[in-house]
Amino acid sequence: FHRYRLLDGDESSDPARAIPPPRAALRLPKAIPLDQVEALLAAAGAGDHPVALRDRAILEVLYGVGARVSEVVDLDVDDVDGELDVVRLRGKGNKERLVPLGSYAGAALDAYRVRGRPALASTGRGTPALFLNQRGGRLTRQGIWGVLKGAADRAGLSVAVSPHTLRHSFATHLLDGGADVRIVQELLGHASVTTTAIYTKVTIAHLREVYAGSHPRAGRAAGGR
Repeated sequence: FHRYRLLDGDESSDPARAIPPPRAALRLPKAIPLDQVEALLAAAGAGDHPVALRDRAILEVLYGVGARVSEVVDLDVDDVDGELDVVRLRGKGNKERLVPLGSYAGAALDAYRVRGRPALASTGRGTPALFLNQRGGRLTRQGIWGVLKGAADRAGLSVAVSPHTLRHSFATHLLDGGADVRIVQELLGHASVTTTAIYTKVTIAHLREVYAGSHPRAGRAAGGR
């Protein structure tokens, strides 16, 4: 405001020039508990219908490898190595990284690739894309959001869930399980460990809550600090 007044000629100096602007509030990533993740995955789809197999594989990959929604959209069939149990993701700046596939994500992908994708591909003109829509083309970001919303509604989750929520949950649950922050950095594809370190704040906050609710002398002593 003072700078504007100075530029407009209404003031001869800017008395606020030496005052730094306020910093934006730190927004901690929102993860959901493991039981809610499991409920979401269970609600993704049942049976051998191609769409159900696809939807389950998508959500297992989003949570199982911590992928961004754009990375899942860009996956091609050849990006999945079933023998090595790894998936190749193309992140920001087209930077590639290899991420291990857990047993659940691997099994869901195998089922989709063998029994689901061929049926969806038969309706299209041929594409290397891994995840296909019902017209046989590459599934879009909006399509994946729809898959997630449908599963969240069927699971009865009371919190808003996005593809990034599963990525946040992936990182938080790894750190809760004792994973090194630099390993999590590599898995997430962060250029700097500083970006990944924000998840440690969530983990520490969770540890503090558990400690406060579990330790017999965690509360403040009478007259103490």
